[in-house]
Amino acid sequence: MRLSGVSTVAVAAALLLGFAGPASAQSANDPLAGAPGLGDPYYPLDGNGGYDVRHYEVGIGYEPAARQLTGSTRIDATATQALTSFNLDFAGPPVQRVSVNNMPAGFDRNGEHELTVRPMLPLLPGLPFTVTVDYAGPAADATGAGWTFAPSGGAFVAGEPHSATTWYPLNDTPRDKATFTLHATVPAEWEVVSNGVRTRDEVRDGSRSVSWESRQPILGYLTTIAIDKFTYLEQRRADGTPLLSAFAPGAADNLEHERRLPEILDFTESLYGPYPFDTSGGIYVDADLSFSLETQTRPIYAPWTDLQTVVHEIAHQWWGDSVSVYSWADICLNECFASYTADYLWPERMEGTDVDAMYRETVQQASTIPHFWDIALQNPGAGNEFTSVYYRGPLFLHALRKQLGDDVFFAAIREFVTANAYGNASMPQFRDFIQSKSATDLTGFFAAWLDQAARPADEYLFPGDLRV
Repeated sequence: MRLSGVSTVAVAAALLLGFAGPASAQSANDPLAGAPGLGDPYYPLDGNGGYDVRHYEVGIGYEPAARQLTGSTRIDATATQALTSFNLDFAGPPVQRVSVNNMPAGFDRNGEHELTVRPMLPLLPGLPFTVTVDYAGPAADATGAGWTFAPSGGAFVAGEPHSATTWYPLNDTPRDKATFTLHATVPAEWEVVSNGVRTRDEVRDGSRSVSWESRQPILGYLTTIAIDKFTYLEQRRADGTPLLSAFAPGAADNLEHERRLPEILDFTESLYGPYPFDTSGGIYVDADLSFSLETQTRPIYAPWTDLQTVVHEIAHQWWGDSVSVYSWADICLNECFASYTADYLWPERMEGTDVDAMYRETVQQASTIPHFWDIALQNPGAGNEFTSVYYRGPLFLHALRKQLGDDVFFAAIREFVTANAYGNASMPQFRDFIQSKSATDLTGFFAAWLDQAARPADEYLFPGDLRV
């Protein structure tokens, strides 16, 4: 995610069919009830226990004029324990029916986003199962946190750390990636864009039916659907990777930035290894959105998007999308690297900027900005995830680079992101990995930069040839 106006110095157990009891019916003491959350330190009720998702098949119908959303989502999963009940995360329209293994299941909605499901027969550990949820009703405007209405009359989905629950049920946690297929039906004059590869686009009897397929695993907040009267830019990388970008009415001013997408992908690949997905592109919306977002393979771009923003969101395809955080306390892995790529590495290598001088100037300016150092980079705290990672994050990585030297630094980060591709990683894991590449004890360096809500001491602030 990149915020509007961001710079390095700115932002300072029941089995009876149809049973629907209260949330407490899923007792924490019931060993056959899947946990309603996975205990993320910031969002403890995100995700659900007792199963692992393999694939989402999401069917959506949307009527823009009436803002009516209908859906049928099938989830293919494997039970990791015996289950008489389990939860999904869903905050969308009213649920009409739920089935498990094609048999009707009991359900109730509780809490902020919990959908508790009670199969007719218990689920056995290690065995696959399917759950299908049908729902319909008015789409609720969740601008900045999910389903969002566009000025054109269309709609799109964007939001981090949450957004997917507004339009389909899922296991909404970074720890459970799955492949994803979207089938959408809209009036014929509207277009639908999503993640991955478009596999169908048919118009019949006044309706358009479109399918998109994400063949590499994806997280909930990285999925999107965008419905508008788009125009398209089709490009292709030298290696043949297809690039498809969509522009909402009024968003065509950003065409010049998106034309550079092959160049940006080549540049980022030179840093972090092969591009991890089979397609790329962008979705340029025309809405009052305060951020752009790294939705997998095809980021959502707000109208104020500039070239730096495109570089930032493309860097996220490695840092955030392919390698995802284990918990939201690890957000520096996403944003520190995307910001460093866009704010330092692109200017240095593509525009000839003296980034050492830029670093020193930024550190000097920081002394005049109240509270610049007040939020730590590692574990910044719930509600502070998207703050210091943008302005302290690039400084940390530049100092780390100078501490290690270019050869060690670039080889190490490339190895780390490649080794953890399509999985999860944490900041403690990153620290241990980098320490394994250095003969120098980095305990003090990491503590100063990542743990302390204070300006690092000069020995850590100006390592290597940054010494003044």
